[in-house]
Amino acid sequence: MSSNEPLPNIDFDHFSKIDLRVATVTACEAHPNADKLLKVTLDDGTPEGRQVCAGVKAWYDPADLVGRQVVIVANLEPRKLRGEISQGRNAWPKAALPQRPTIYQAQILKLRKKVINTTLEQYVQE
Repeated sequence: MSSNEPLPNIDFDHFSKIDLRVATVTACEAHPNADKLLKVTLDDGTPEGRQVCAGVKAWYDPADLVGRQVVIVANLEPRKLRGEISQGRNAWPKAALPQRPTIYQAQILKLRKKVINTTLEQYVQE
């Protein structure tokens, strides 16, 4: 199966077993034994936190990820990836997670502000 082909559907019972969590990146560095992986330390609300090896090195600078919130699949069995333990799976995009609004987001925000201000002006005039 190629990466462009959709996977088969799963039923709701299987989906409900997936533990998706928002976690904050507390540390991030290049994986010492892999060209495509980052070693990411996360605060996922548990006392010990967790480490995830993420195959996103081509798209992210490790320092830029620190402090960002990401989505992870938290209930996968831990496994060793190139000698480092990975306690979950990243579910964030390979394209950049915007820290600042993109040009399109900025245009939408500008338009939204204009609509809100226009509506307020009309309301005040009535």
